[in-house]
Amino acid sequence: MNEHDSERMKGMLESLGYGEADGPDAADLLLFNTCSIREKADTKFVTHLRQAAARKRQRPGVVIGVGGCWAQSVKDQVFADFPFVDVAFGPGQVHKLAEFLTSDAITAQGYFEFEGFTGHLPAKRERAFSGWMQISVGCDMVCSYCIVPSTRGRQVSRPADELLAEAEGLVSDGVREITLLGQNVNAYGRDQGSRAAAGMTFAELLGALDGIEGLDRIRYTSPHPQDFKDDVVRAHAELPSLCPHLHLPLQSGSSTVLKAMRRTYNRERFMDRVALIREHCPDIAITTDIIVGFPGETDADFAETMEVCDEVGFDGAFTFVYSPRRETEAAAMADRFVDRETSGERIAQLVELVQRRAAERAQRFVGRTLDVMVEGPSRTDPSRLRGRTGHNKAVNFDGLASPGEIVPVQITAASSHSLSGELSLLDRAGAAAG
Repeated sequence: MNEHDSERMKGMLESLGYGEADGPDAADLLLFNTCSIREKADTKFVTHLRQAAARKRQRPGVVIGVGGCWAQSVKDQVFADFPFVDVAFGPGQVHKLAEFLTSDAITAQGYFEFEGFTGHLPAKRERAFSGWMQISVGCDMVCSYCIVPSTRGRQVSRPADELLAEAEGLVSDGVREITLLGQNVNAYGRDQGSRAAAGMTFAELLGALDGIEGLDRIRYTSPHPQDFKDDVVRAHAELPSLCPHLHLPLQSGSSTVLKAMRRTYNRERFMDRVALIREHCPDIAITTDIIVGFPGETDADFAETMEVCDEVGFDGAFTFVYSPRRETEAAAMADRFVDRETSGERIAQLVELVQRRAAERAQRFVGRTLDVMVEGPSRTDPSRLRGRTGHNKAVNFDGLASPGEIVPVQITAASSHSLSGELSLLDRAGAAAG
């Protein structure tokens, strides 16, 4: 979601006549789009912000702007603590940046109301052939560790006709792959008052998007296990453009910890969803999020998380040590915090297990020919190409192709993180002849 918002900020700035500077020392505007989901992000950002202040002291005309979740979370103190900041705005007020930059205001301005979608703004996409599409904003869940509801507000879904029109516009502009974004995408249309406006469920939206000619791939992130219904499973089995990849956040394999997290599902419900999706889509790639060291997590709780990860065999996982966030319920559980050494030992064990199982799962691709969307040169070897399969696996391969092409690649090797292969000339020639 932050990447999507950043693209909208860049597009809006370009429409105002701004161009991207070669580096921060040459910039007239230093603009930060921030995340606040973990403490590490906050700490890193404040370091960058102090560096921006030093540049402003050298060149007083420089404008410093701070947007996103961090700005929203400290809205009452941002200007007092950082008086060199000129403008600050939350995720729902990105459009106000343009108003500030085109006004004659010389005093600091803050915009923090929950209103509007950044999806309405012009975008400068990182890749011409792929794009983000925001289908909802905010979240109605009350996970005890999460700061997102307080920084992005309650869930509001965008009208379906508006989304379909945006998707058609993206495709006409050369986009072949769209990723749908929401804090809880499969609750699309169920927020109070927007069901009639949205006009369809998440599964119905996926079906409507699948009918757009030229849209080759549809992805989405992230669903919530509570709201992952059978109709979305059927969509994965039936819709050709819906990628065979699902990011389904687990957070913990312990029902006790999940209850303390207020995740509204237990271990059995999560495993039921995994079993159902694999019954209908055996080859699907499943990735997840896991938090280690949540307040009160015991050795037995952690062992249950390890059991789930071993049983499911995720294709990948984002793993985190619990990080207390401002004004969340879990942050008040300081007397139950897991010590740093124990958390460190647990996450090391978890990462080893996840990577081992991911490497084992990846072996199923070796010897197969997969459709790969070319992204550009390989990051590790510029003489090779890099792309991504429908399973969301990165592939480094030999051959000649242009960014945005979808080409057949024969997979020759696999690791937990990526695949390796070579362009299948025979399959490519056959596809071209067909």
